[in-house]
Amino acid sequence: MTAGMWLKHWWLKLMIRSYIPAAIKGLSLTVRRMFQPRDTLSYPEEVHVPRKGYRGEHRLKKDDQGRMKCVACLMCQTACPAECIQIVGAPSPWPDRDKIPVVFNIDMLKCIYCGMCEEACPCDAIELTPTFNKVALTREEKIYDINKLLGR
Repeated sequence: MTAGMWLKHWWLKLMIRSYIPAAIKGLSLTVRRMFQPRDTLSYPEEVHVPRKGYRGEHRLKKDDQGRMKCVACLMCQTACPAECIQIVGAPSPWPDRDKIPVVFNIDMLKCIYCGMCEEACPCDAIELTPTFNKVALTREEKIYDINKLLGR
């Protein structure tokens, strides 16, 4: 046996020793996964229920008199790291508030759903709902104005 033949033979043994066990391990993992229950949902028939505490799309709350709770303090706009909230305030027609928002827009495509707006609001006027699958065909449909935020 020459030195060159020994080298070829040695590499062949090494390849067999390292490749065959890895291939068997991979095949056994595949066979085990084939018989486990699937995690995939059949969407129209089965609807995904998000976990408790899931932060989805925004909503403005109303008080017990049916008026929006927001007082246009701009705290949520200031706290938003994505800068997706735009608020313009005006004098309030009610004596218990100084201002109310006349423009309250949230660009949902820029929003990172962090919940900072919800935490910063001193009057608990904004919240993140568990709604997560709102489909839109244009960018303008994903810019939620005050009417869309109150209507949820």
